[in-house]
Amino acid sequence: MSDTPFGFGLPPEEPEDGDEGKKKDPAGGGQGSGGQGGGNPFGANPFGFGIPGMGGQGGGDNPFAAMFGSMNPTDLGAAFQQLGQMLSYEGGPVNWDMAKQIARQAVAQGTADGVKDASVGPAEKSAVEEAVRLADLWLDQATSLPSGANTAVAWSRAEWVEATLPAWKELVDPVAERVGTAMGDVLPQEMQAMAGPLIGMMRSMGGAMFGQQIGQAIGALAGEVVGSTDVGLPLGPAGRAALLPLNVESFGKDLSVPSDEVRLYLALREAAHQRLFAHVPWLRAHLFGAVESYARGIKVDTSKLEEAVSQLDPTHPEQLQEALQSGMFQPQDTPEQKAALARLETALALVEGWVDAVVHEAAKTRLTSADALRETLRRRRATGGPAEQTFATLIGLELRPRRLRDASRLWASLTDARGVDGRDALWEHPDMLPTATDLDDPDGFVHREHLDFSELDKMLGEAAEGKKDRGEQGEDGSGE
Repeated sequence: MSDTPFGFGLPPEEPEDGDEGKKKDPAGGGQGSGGQGGGNPFGANPFGFGIPGMGGQGGGDNPFAAMFGSMNPTDLGAAFQQLGQMLSYEGGPVNWDMAKQIARQAVAQGTADGVKDASVGPAEKSAVEEAVRLADLWLDQATSLPSGANTAVAWSRAEWVEATLPAWKELVDPVAERVGTAMGDVLPQEMQAMAGPLIGMMRSMGGAMFGQQIGQAIGALAGEVVGSTDVGLPLGPAGRAALLPLNVESFGKDLSVPSDEVRLYLALREAAHQRLFAHVPWLRAHLFGAVESYARGIKVDTSKLEEAVSQLDPTHPEQLQEALQSGMFQPQDTPEQKAALARLETALALVEGWVDAVVHEAAKTRLTSADALRETLRRRRATGGPAEQTFATLIGLELRPRRLRDASRLWASLTDARGVDGRDALWEHPDMLPTATDLDDPDGFVHREHLDFSELDKMLGEAAEGKKDRGEQGEDGSGE
């Protein structure tokens, strides 16, 4: 688990000369309009937020720069109005309007290599549609699960942000809700009414903290992902296989592999994910439920928050800044969290391992670069690809790449031992899937006899119907 599971960063310390440093430049020029001086009233980072990796004008440690950009004095009215809207936020645990705005701003700035987002043209859309269509034809011979993609779409980075936000809300809100609740629970009940405005401000600030961190993470991820299922979860709308042509091009730029082969291999992975999530109806709820279980297990150490609130003087708002910087939101490890994270990690490894094995089976005799592309994607994950970084930032989860390779080998062994139908039949019920222990002993699992849960479900259903019929007849069998 990450030391800062929600990605909160501490800002740099204020300079020792404080306001004196600002007085040295009466004209307000300071470091220029792009630095912390100039006309940017938030250059001193008054609320202590940090945005890791935010570059460009406005300063990397200032979240308001992500929203406002470089400002001059004529922008102050609008800036303070927007700040007031942020502080008056009364929605859920995450300020998703802020998250969306920051994510879109990060996308507009482009990636570190200078590649800017761009609208998808007709030729790129046609290429993606053709790649997904061909991928589905090849997968028909590699898996018993039918196609799960009703449509194929080509997204820009901004379109990916818009399309995946509902899934991010579902993933992150339970975690943020549990942490945010602690902000109002540290005071005795009789004092909460008196401190209502302060608690409301702290919750608004908490929502802003989550919003700016999540927005930055999603914006950075949009510059890396090649489809809608890179993190092993169905982030996009159901039945819609998506590729991002700009990122697909960047992914294959240094591989010495023809671009059409790169696109087709990534389309195979996207289409395989779509089949799995479309025809294993319990899988999505199983994965997202593990995140909710993790959230329920969070035990926030409120000692710092209690101390900050007890000493808070409303006439000195800078104390709120210090409280927000004190690390009060770091959740503790609990058995519940560890169990939920283990369940989620294993499930994601099984999903990714199945996709890896099925795609390799479909591509190995058709694409000359199949082995190289497979290894590239595995190394991308192993060296901290988008999935690991995003989950570590948002929910404290770091996937273990070793488990993905183990899962892929297990699925391949199952294919050899039981055939495609026998392998895919394990997705009929969650209790039929391999466990983390089984990944350590794949041969033992492959040759072990498994219950047929479809027959068990049928027997339970018949028993329930029989019980219902007996209830309608009455205990004495007279029907009265």
